[in-house]
This record gives sequence, C-alpha cells and structure tokens, in this order.
Amino acid sequence: MYQSHWGLHKSPFLGCVAAEFFYAGPTHEEALARLQFLVDQRRRLGVLLGPSGSGKSWLLELFGHQLQQGRRPVARLSLLGVEPDEFLWQLATAWGLNPATAATTGRLWRLLTDRLREFCYQQLETVALFDDVDQADAEVLIQVARLARCQAAPELRLTLVLAGRPEGMRKLDPHLLDLVELRIEVEPWEPADTQQFLISSLARAGRKAPVFAEPAVTKLHELTHGIPRRVSQLADLALLAGAGQNLQHIDAGLVEAAYQELGGVA
Repeated sequence: MYQSHWGLHKSPFLGCVAAEFFYAGPTHEEALARLQFLVDQRRRLGVLLGPSGSGKSWLLELFGHQLQQGRRPVARLSLLGVEPDEFLWQLATAWGLNPATAATTGRLWRLLTDRLREFCYQQLETVALFDDVDQADAEVLIQVARLARCQAAPELRLTLVLAGRPEGMRKLDPHLLDLVELRIEVEPWEPADTQQFLISSLARAGRKAPVFAEPAVTKLHELTHGIPRRVSQLADLALLAGAGQNLQHIDAGLVEAAYQELGGVA
C-alpha cells in the first residue's frame, strides 16, 4: 500500500531480520568474531545472549553458513518445543545421518557418537548451534549437557553454542554452565546503527532520498531501545501511517503515534 507513495519497489523492513537483509552493526560483527574464536580454538561450549529480537537467530544462521562454506560439519537447531528424541533425530540428520523415525534414544546416541568419531578421525571441527535454549524442555537440556560432556574420541573437536535470552538461561543445569568457556552478548544498536539501518534498508528498496527526519530517527531509537526487530516493526508502521496521511517525511510525532498504535511495545 505505501510502496508507491514512498517510491519503493518492495517493503524495506518486513523480513529484514532474515540473514540476507539483516543490517549487522558493530555488536553483531563482534559476536561473529567471538563465535569464530570458539571454533578455531576448539572450545567446547559458548553462550550467545541477547534480548528477544536482538539478532541472535540471524547470527547463528550466518555463522552456520560460514562454517558450511569452510566444509565444517554444523548443525543449527531451534530447541523451542522440541522433544528429547526429536532433538537427537534432528541432530543426527543435520550431521548427515539418516536415522529411522522410530529409532530409540540409545540407537540415536550410538549413531551420534559414531559420527563424532568419524569427524574426529577426519580432523574436522564439528559444531552444534542451538537456538532458543532458554525455552527448551528440561529433558532436552539434559541431552545437551550429555553432548557437551561427550568423549566419543580422545581428540574430539566439538563446539556447542547455546543461544537465548539472559533471563531464561538461569534454568540451565549449573554443571552445564560450568562448562561455558565464552559468554557472547549481543547488545542493542547504537543510535548511529539505527540511522544507518533505516538509510540502507530504504535504499535497497529503491528510495535514495531521506524519509525519516533526524528527530524521528532519534525518537524511533529511543522507543525501541535499539532492538533490531522492534526498530523494523515501528519503522514499517510509521511508513504506513505516513503514506496514509500523504506526508513527504516522517517526523517524531508520527513515530510516537505509531508506537502508541502498537500498544507501546514496538
């Protein structure tokens, strides 16, 4: 609806947290570097922490893609709503196995440990990236802890990354947390990041001229606290409201009104 008004050939913000569209600020670049350090140094366990909408899932997707390009075996799984045996089955599938759907827990573990031995003998760094760990079933977390302590081979090269919201990670087994060797925090965007995100997203959608007045950018960043998903949602709604009022630019008042329309929770 608003695309023709603003001279756009597609929506600049919807879906922007997908890997191909996400704007990586300095906090995300730093997080990627730390993830790479974990694998390169063969560390067993790291945690990736950040509020909902901060880009953790995007980071895991991009990092997993980078690892695959480097021919490293990698599994990237969301643990939200996953049952224990389903978790093991998905992990085995991600590492190139083809387990029977009716395989028992014991059978799945034998397949996984055998596969880890194969990777070890091939001198391959094996990586598992687990998202939504803070929302995982307690029994699944037991399986994660078992995997973190796995000694399938003397020189096993296995790195696990657990991603979730900081407040939800307290539910993890203290013995599992004791294994954490690196804590990576994804911070919200700085005001300059929010501004650059708006400019680059609009330009990619076909709009070169400014749309958001400087006070509007300041207000948008303030209301969303620099959380990428919230910035995207509020910016998109402001575009819609501006087009509906036939405006040429978006000011701080319109951003505030759009925020209130969202119920004050961008």
